[in-house]
Amino acid sequence: MPRKKRSPPPGSSPGALAIPAGAPRPRLHAFVYDAEHVTEHDVTDVETIAQLYTPQQVLWLDVQGLGDEPLIRRLGELFGLHPLLLADVVNVPQRPKVEDYENVHLIVTRTVELNGRDLDVEQVSIVLGPNFVLSIQERPGDPWNPVRERLRCGGTIRRMRSDYLAYALLDTVVDGYFPMLERLGEDLEHLEEEVVTCPGPDALERIHTARRGLVTLRRSIWPLREELAALARDDTGAFSRPVRVYVRDTFDHAVQAVDIVETYRELTGSLMDVYLSTVSQRTNEVMKVLTVVSTIFIPLTFLVGVYGMNFEYMPELRVWWTYPILWVVMLLIAGGMVMFFRRKHYF
Repeated sequence: MPRKKRSPPPGSSPGALAIPAGAPRPRLHAFVYDAEHVTEHDVTDVETIAQLYTPQQVLWLDVQGLGDEPLIRRLGELFGLHPLLLADVVNVPQRPKVEDYENVHLIVTRTVELNGRDLDVEQVSIVLGPNFVLSIQERPGDPWNPVRERLRCGGTIRRMRSDYLAYALLDTVVDGYFPMLERLGEDLEHLEEEVVTCPGPDALERIHTARRGLVTLRRSIWPLREELAALARDDTGAFSRPVRVYVRDTFDHAVQAVDIVETYRELTGSLMDVYLSTVSQRTNEVMKVLTVVSTIFIPLTFLVGVYGMNFEYMPELRVWWTYPILWVVMLLIAGGMVMFFRRKHYF
């Protein structure tokens, strides 16, 4: 089912925040690093973040949860974020996009996970500044664990600036689609076998569930592809020239994911056609058998009806061999019609 967007009341001032009902309180985790050093901090207040925020190092603050409007506003004041940027972060869900606010860039994307047969969609906002990155999630989770491990181990990500960290987060989001698409592909293969061999109401329900999930995926991945294309072309100026090379690679991955989603959508449409065709064929087979059986009994019913007429002057009623002869005639007629239908391949 499509998610209902949480928006401020009509006529609200620009930048008004509408905290989602039941949103968890934010949990803050910070990385401060440069080429030589890296430190991690579980942060409880904005004042601690202000002490960690230095121009010489890169700060990555991961915010998990949106259920504290004063804290969100204090973060906006600390990092100099535009009120409209904060509104896009909090008033979820937003269409994946890139927004430029002078020296700060907002990248809105979505992560999608399989929860049983349903898709769990979450908006993730990445705020890229000169020497800081904010990753803001709707609820607690850990899609960034591979990036954290890379920061702890060093390497290219530690030698580069904040734009490379933002690229790494985006790349993690895109790569996260492929395991889920692989699982969807396996489910569709099993569903195809089931539709061909023994279609039933459960198969039809699974086809509809797959189609809804693929529509949700398309709504998430298609604008993400456009977003990455704009970043790779440097339409926003968010990434430096060395990092745009990596962004183009992530764009290629997004295009591949879109192609897979479109292929699966066509497959689900074909599965629906196969399901309807198979059910129709089975119905026709049943109707054919019933018609053949009815046709066999039509002449027998005629004979029995004639034989059972209540007339006084019927010579056959007085003859002892009339009854067995009638049975022989009926069996011969029925057997002959069965043989005829077999030759015509009606059975």
